[in-house]
Amino acid sequence: MEIPDGWAASADGKAIERGFAFADFSAAFGFLARVAIHAEKVDHHPEFTSRWNKVDFRLTSHDSGGATSRDVALAKAIDRLAEG
Repeated sequence: MEIPDGWAASADGKAIERGFAFADFSAAFGFLARVAIHAEKVDHHPEFTSRWNKVDFRLTSHDSGGATSRDVALAKAIDRLAEG
């Protein structure tokens, strides 16, 4: 599995992770809302943490025991949503 640019394997090797920073809380929250809408459409939901202007993701497929091609596809979609 090829990890998209900007993402990294987690310390336990079971996920891919990336953090994003925005200008303020509203921008971060808007981004997270766009990710949530996409995640519902594809029925694959990320683990995330959010604090003021930062959002961190951990993508893994629990039923497969680690990151899969679905996580890579979601990572790429998250990257596109972060751009605009």
